Amino acid sequence: MSSAGTDHLAAHPLVDRLAGLGQRLRRFDARRPWLFDTAVVAAVLLVFCIPDLVHTDERRELRVLLNHPPLAATVALQLGLVLPLFWRRRAPTAAFYAIAAVFVLQWSLGVLLRADVALLIAIYSLVLRVHPARLLWAGLTVAAAMSLVAWRASAVVTPWDALFFLYSAATAAAALGVAIRIRRAQLAALRDRALRLEIERDQRSRLAAATERTRVAREMHDIVGHSLSVIISLADGGAYAVGGNPQRGREALELIGDTSRQALAELRRVLGVLRDETEAAERHPQPGVAEISALCERIRVAGPDVVYRTAGNLDALDPGVQLTAYRIAQEALTNALRYAGPHTALDVGLTAADGRLQITVHDTGPQPPDRPPPPPAKPGHGLAGMRERAALYAGTVEAGRRPGGGWTVRAILDLTPLAALEGQT
Repeated sequence: MSSAGTDHLAAHPLVDRLAGLGQRLRRFDARRPWLFDTAVVAAVLLVFCIPDLVHTDERRELRVLLNHPPLAATVALQLGLVLPLFWRRRAPTAAFYAIAAVFVLQWSLGVLLRADVALLIAIYSLVLRVHPARLLWAGLTVAAAMSLVAWRASAVVTPWDALFFLYSAATAAAALGVAIRIRRAQLAALRDRALRLEIERDQRSRLAAATERTRVAREMHDIVGHSLSVIISLADGGAYAVGGNPQRGREALELIGDTSRQALAELRRVLGVLRDETEAAERHPQPGVAEISALCERIRVAGPDVVYRTAGNLDALDPGVQLTAYRIAQEALTNALRYAGPHTALDVGLTAADGRLQITVHDTGPQPPDRPPPPPAKPGHGLAGMRERAALYAGTVEAGRRPGGGWTVRAILDLTPLAALEGQT
C-alpha cells in the first residue's frame, strides 16, 4: 500500500474513532487492570465452559476414547484451566505452568474440554511478557502436552496430522504474542525518540537563545562602550573649553547629542531584532567597511588625530566580514580613546590581499608625557569579543605595547573559505 493510501486510511473517521476508543480502553485498563482480567476469565467461562456442561453428547468420533467424568470433576477441571488466566499479566509464568499442569492432567484422564483454549491464551501472554531466554522450557512443556493429546487422538487421526494442527495453533498464539510485543517495543521506541527529540529541541532552543544573547550582548557592548567613550571625551573637552571658548563647548554639546542619538538608533536596531519587528522602516543595515571612515571622524572629533588608510577591494567583501571588521576597528578605537586619552594619535589600516583581511590600529600612547601610562593589558570583554568575532573567519587578534610607546591591535581574517564558496556558487 502506498503512503498516500495509508494516510487516507489513517485519516478515515472510523479509524480515528477506533483509535480513540483504544486509547480510552488502555487508560481505563491502566486504572483498573483487575476488571479487564476478570472480563477475560468470564468470557472464557461463558463461551467455552458452559457448552461442555450443557451439550455432553456432541463428541462423535472420540466418544469411545473419551471419558465422561462427573459434573463436579468437569467443573473443577474447567476452573483449573480458566481461573489462572486472572493472573496471566501479573504472573504469566506461574499462570502458564498452572494451566499446563491441569491440561496434562485432563488429557491423562482422557477428557476433552473446550476450555483447553486457556492454554493458547497463556502461551500468548507468556510470549508477550516474559524474557525470550525463559521461553525454552515453556516450549518444551507445550510440545510434551501436545504430544500427549496427539497420542490420545491417534485412534481417529494420525499423530502427525494431530501434531500439525496442535503445533499450528500453539505457534499462532506465540506468533501473535511476538507481533504485539514487537509493536509495543516499536511504539515505546518511538515515544522515547519523540521525548529525546523534544529534549534536544529544547536544548537547541536554549543554546540558540544563549548564542543570540551573547551576540546581542557583544553588539551592545560595542555600541555602548564606543559611544560612551566618545561622549565622555567630548564632555571633558567641552567642560574644559566652555570658559575660554563657549563656541567650542557648544559644538561639543551638539556632538554629544548626535553621538547619543546614533547610539540610541543602533540600540533600537539590535533590540528590534529580539522583538522580531516586521517594520522595515525601523530597521537599519549593519555597519560595514564604508562606515569605518565615519567612525574615525567621530573619534577625531573627540580629540585624537586619526589617520585612516585602506588597500585592496574592500567593497567586495562579504557583509559578515565587513561587520566583523567594523566592530573590531570600533573596539580598538574605543580602547585607544579610553586608555590613551584625547591627545593621542591613531593610525587605522585595512588591507585585503592574498585571501586575508588585516585590520591594524596603532596609537602613540597618552599625551602629554606626564599623563599616567595605561594599565596593563587584561583579556577583558572587549578583547575577548574581538577574538570571538575573528574566530568566525578563522582569524586571530593580537594586542600589545609598541616598542616606541603606545598600543597596537592587529586582527587577521581568513577570506579563503569565502572565496572558495563563492567560486562554487
